[in-house]
Amino acid sequence: MKKENVDVLVIGAGPSGSVSAAYLNKHGINVKVVEKTKFPRFQVGESLIPRCMDNFEEAGLLDCLMKQGYEKKYGARFIKDGVQGCFDFSKKYGEGWDWTWQVPRDHFDKTLIDEAIRQGVSVDFETEVTKVEFNGTDSLTTVKHQDGSESQIEAKFIIDSSGFGRVIARQLGLEAPSKLAEHGSIFTQVKDVNRPEGVEGTTITFEIIETEVWFWYIPFSNGNTSIGFVGPMEWINKFEGNKTEVLQEMMKTSPYYYEQFKDIPYLFEPYKVENIAKNVTKLYGDGFVLTGNSAEFLDPVFSSGVSFATETGLLSAKLAIKQLNNEEVDWQTEFVDYMKQGVDVFTTYVKEWYTGNLQKIIFHDKPNDEFKEQICAVLAGYVWDKTNPFVRKHSHIVRNVAKLVEMEENMSE
Repeated sequence: MKKENVDVLVIGAGPSGSVSAAYLNKHGINVKVVEKTKFPRFQVGESLIPRCMDNFEEAGLLDCLMKQGYEKKYGARFIKDGVQGCFDFSKKYGEGWDWTWQVPRDHFDKTLIDEAIRQGVSVDFETEVTKVEFNGTDSLTTVKHQDGSESQIEAKFIIDSSGFGRVIARQLGLEAPSKLAEHGSIFTQVKDVNRPEGVEGTTITFEIIETEVWFWYIPFSNGNTSIGFVGPMEWINKFEGNKTEVLQEMMKTSPYYYEQFKDIPYLFEPYKVENIAKNVTKLYGDGFVLTGNSAEFLDPVFSSGVSFATETGLLSAKLAIKQLNNEEVDWQTEFVDYMKQGVDVFTTYVKEWYTGNLQKIIFHDKPNDEFKEQICAVLAGYVWDKTNPFVRKHSHIVRNVAKLVEMEENMSE
């Protein structure tokens, strides 16, 4: 059986894997990427947040993205019962990028990995990991290629960026139930022939149908738009029919967007994802680390997926280089504890979104500008900035501010 030797094996060629591989290659590490599918391939998670721009830039992948003409995302809009709450990233607390993109992920992900290949990264597509054996920090990975043949890859370290494939988590029995409520999603894309002109037609929008049910509108620069619903499985499963019929019925619950999309055919049969949130019992072990969705996925409401994927991808690459150079790495402190801080902040905001507390703040008719700027920084992904009270005090500040909003509303009534 053919055998290949590398310093680092990256499993998965999505944004997390691309960022890891590109950064490692840039720093002279012999890196190999194996990817189960053939690119381009459909992927959800089409809305980015500004924090990921820092990661693309540091990995040397930003320039290729700048040339693609993706729809720029300058903020986000929330709609509930005709009331709008808007956030402008240029008016956020602290430093950082003021914009990002809304992207068709099939094109976006291929652009990233193609650039990594152009820079010198070795990538094998349609190559599935069938077995991983660890001997200390060294590993022997068996892969199966598209033609049915097998080969092996010896590596000093593995970065598992396999997304929902969760290669190592499944092999080692590391999967765990999420701490978030069981929500599901159903979504597709359309040719947006009724798209309004100007900002109205290009702004990402979240329409709240019920406290725990919301609709997304993500327009792309190619004329297509991603549409989808997220809600408790109980709500999603009450609609009958095939997935196309189900989404068509769901669209009738959208006061704001139903007319725009009621007669528009879907570009593909809608996808249905049950119990979106994912978790694991540990993020690293001897010879491996889990990044992106292969480690944890929260909820699509604040578009944190690609940001966490690139954050973990970049950080894991940096720490892997230290380890390969025989420098001491405290994976618990330098990786797990760091990432946990950001995940905990976003988890609070996801939970408080579904309790309705964050929605009370967003739709308050007299918002506190300072609070809004600080919340905007969180929504932009700057969840490690502890100078921001809405980061530092995240466990209780949203709930407390929501109570103040409720008191103000009761007094005005």
